[in-house]
Amino acid sequence: MGWALSETLEAEATTVAAFKMAERNRPLFHSLLFHSDRGVQYACSAFREQLEEMPVLRSMSRKGNCSR
Repeated sequence: MGWALSETLEAEATTVAAFKMAERNRPLFHSLLFHSDRGVQYACSAFREQLEEMPVLRSMSRKGNCSR
C-alpha cells in the first residue's frame, strides 16, 4: 500500500509517489490490475509510463461512471 499527500493533483506528487511507495512496501512478483477513475493524475503520461514498465494492466471506469 502507498499514499501521498499534495496540495495539487500533479501526478509526480500524487499517483507516481504513492505507487512508488506501494512498490517499495510490496514488490510486484505477479501481474496486477490497477483500476481507477478517469482523473487527470491517473491518465497522464507520467503515471502511464510508470505502469508500462511493470506487469500492470490499467483499467478505468467509463466517463460519468466513477462508482464501477
